[in-house]
Amino acid sequence: MSPAAGDATSASAPLSLSGKRVLVTGGAGFLGAPVSRLLERGGAAEVTVPRSSRHDLTDTSAVAELFESARPDIVLHLAAEVGGIGANRDNPGRFFYANMAMGLNMIEEARRRGVEKFVQVGTVCSYPKFTPVPFSESSLWDGYPEETNAPYGVAKKALLVMLAAYREQYDFPGIFLMPTNLYGPRDNFDPSSSHVIPALIRKCEEARLEGAASITCWGTGSASREFLYVEDCAEAIVAATERYESPEPVNIGVGKEITIRELVELIAEVTDFNGEIEWDTSKPDGQPRRVLDTARAESEIGFHAATSFEHGLGATVDWFREHLGAGERARAR
Repeated sequence: MSPAAGDATSASAPLSLSGKRVLVTGGAGFLGAPVSRLLERGGAAEVTVPRSSRHDLTDTSAVAELFESARPDIVLHLAAEVGGIGANRDNPGRFFYANMAMGLNMIEEARRRGVEKFVQVGTVCSYPKFTPVPFSESSLWDGYPEETNAPYGVAKKALLVMLAAYREQYDFPGIFLMPTNLYGPRDNFDPSSSHVIPALIRKCEEARLEGAASITCWGTGSASREFLYVEDCAEAIVAATERYESPEPVNIGVGKEITIRELVELIAEVTDFNGEIEWDTSKPDGQPRRVLDTARAESEIGFHAATSFEHGLGATVDWFREHLGAGERARAR
């Protein structure tokens, strides 16, 4: 039995969103925005989306003030400080503190206020470095996470323990979801903090516009990853909010992997970059393989990702070109 295990099951009646006040931290962000839209369409009476400029979730008093004004029935905690391998290497202390502090404050205040449901969005980065594939939720505690993102992954996993402890002592209705790597329109394309897909789209597109002969990518290209379209993830989160009650964590993914080398070649093709692809093997690959066992999500909340990778990748490239590519095109003239 994992540290999250308990007596609760997911067999209770679905939670209706109709007429509920819902608080969504990170609700204006890449994942949070589509989640908030789905909640509104599902009949929520009010969806409160706090902004970090007004509410510092690492500050206990700011969180208490937020709950006082929002008076939520349901809380979805999506807010996080996160980035790619480089950002994780540069900010291990900040990523641990911020994610730990935000989660601690949000869960405790939700307990104090007696919310009906608390949904914590975790991360696939919490899994051990050498987890057998596909990653099963039962393997979550079988080792230490991959070093470059361990502080972030451990901070998120600690919140699973907190939810289990609060469920045992206070009968607190919290659930924990672990999405795989996300991608899609409105992603973070900042080269200093972006994840692999937006970083590669920007790299290939800029190289194409500049007529560069080659691009350089980190690592060997041998590591594999799984990617979930952001709108599909939003559907899963809302479905779990309505239907899932168990303390056991749930993987949210597609159950398919692609190597980074294959990913780079595919993005180069989609962006029409025809130059050479070089590999800087002095840089880390990160976790060797990453693909999720999605059986629990399918059986418990009926989730199956609907968007093909090719379609989602094309939509992401199109969005980048329309919204962020104008400056690059202008400089290339």
